[in-house]
Amino acid sequence: MSKMTLKVDGMTCNHCKMHVEEALRGVNGVEDAQVDLAKGEAVVAGEANREDLVKAVVEAGYSAQ
Repeated sequence: MSKMTLKVDGMTCNHCKMHVEEALRGVNGVEDAQVDLAKGEAVVAGEANREDLVKAVVEAGYSAQ
């Protein structure tokens, strides 16, 4: 299992954090996703495609890279 870190912009509260985690966990191949609101980062564990992760965050209403 690999881990990947994404920079996520646009989160302002714990609800945003939970929304991004939920979106990332819905991506095929993701085993876990943990978002650090203060750092603006998401650490994703699993074998998901980076482009799919970014797309999920964007569709949730935030930006990611």
